[in-house]
Order: sequence, then structure tokens, then C-alpha cells
Amino acid sequence: MAALEIDVFWSFRSPWSYLATPRLRAWQEGYDLDVNFRPVYPIAIRTPDFFLQMNPLWPSYFQRDLVRVAEYLELPLTWPNPDPVSQYRGDDGRPRTSESQPYIHRLTRLGVVAEELGRGIEFADEVSRLIWQGTQNWHEGEHLALATERAGLDLAQLDTMVEADAQRLEAAIERNQQDHEACGHWGVPTCAFRGEPFFGQDRLDVLLWRLEKEGLARR
Repeated sequence: MAALEIDVFWSFRSPWSYLATPRLRAWQEGYDLDVNFRPVYPIAIRTPDFFLQMNPLWPSYFQRDLVRVAEYLELPLTWPNPDPVSQYRGDDGRPRTSESQPYIHRLTRLGVVAEELGRGIEFADEVSRLIWQGTQNWHEGEHLALATERAGLDLAQLDTMVEADAQRLEAAIERNQQDHEACGHWGVPTCAFRGEPFFGQDRLDVLLWRLEKEGLARR
């Protein structure tokens, strides 16, 4: 019987994506399951005015919920420094996306290449741990190279591929974003199985239930 497969629409700026990834990686290792890593740009890039439209209660609830879910999952969580998406506060106190983005495009393109080399979810797991577990200046020195090595890849090789093929990789990211919307959701992380979307790290148990109903087996 062929392995089941899921698509995972995922962002390097999403703490919820980070919190979901260890389980997704463990599934691929422990089940007869192919996890197709489909990185997309975060909503701050795709829809910059999102933060101007949100309910004023959203930021405080978001922070409270994020901290307790991380504690529940026993995963360290610290807001990244630097943030993968460069933003600033407007006069109204709401975040706005800067025109200059030195990190998120490289990260997302690296994610596409990692998936093409067969180590997408591993790369996502190691790099998101680096970004979200409190490593200061994660973009400097050997931090990113060592995380990439832990994922079974070579950062210099990935960067060479990214620099040589940026246009094609941007097209791949755009396809991911189109397929993300086509599956029925816009947020990350969203997993899709046979056209059915499962949005959020808190729906992974439901997704596993669905996969087991369809014959998911342990390796």
C-alpha cells in the first residue's frame, strides 16, 4: 500500500507553525506518511494591512494563548530577535510591514529548496527551533548553518541554489500560496489531506484521526 501524504502550508514567521512542526516531523519518521513541506510567506507579507484591521483584543489574547500552548507542549518559546519579518509601529501603535525585508525571502526560498532535496520538514523543524527558542541574532555566525546541518543539509549548497534560481523559487512559493487558498484556508499552519484542510496546531490530533481512518500505518 502506498504511503499516505499531506501538504503542510507553513511560515517561518508563525509561532504556531513552529509549535506544530516537531509532531509533523515525528509523524513522518514514525508513520508510513509523506509530509510535503509547502512554505508560504507570512500574512504580514501576503496581506500587510491585516494588522490594521484586527480587533484590538487580538494581540493580548494571541500572546496569552501562545505562551500557554507552548508551556502545554513543553516547547521553549521566545519572540525572535531579529523578527523574520521586519515591522515597525505606526502612530496608532499598530504594526506595519517594512519595505525592506532582509530575512523572510531567503528563509522561505531555503525552505523550498530543502523540500526539493527531500528534507523539508526536518529543515523547518531545526530552523524554527533556532528562531523561536531564544537564539539571539540567529541569522549571524554559524547558527543557521548548524541548524541546517542538523536537518541533514548543507547551508552553503542551499544558498547557492537559492541565489542561482530565485525566480523559479518565487514561482514555487506563489504556487504554494495558491494551493493553500485552494485547499480551503489562508492561515498557517494548515495541513491538507485529499483536499480537506486542517488549520492550526490544535487540529493535528483530528488530522491524525482522519489519517488513521484512511489506513495510516506505523513504519
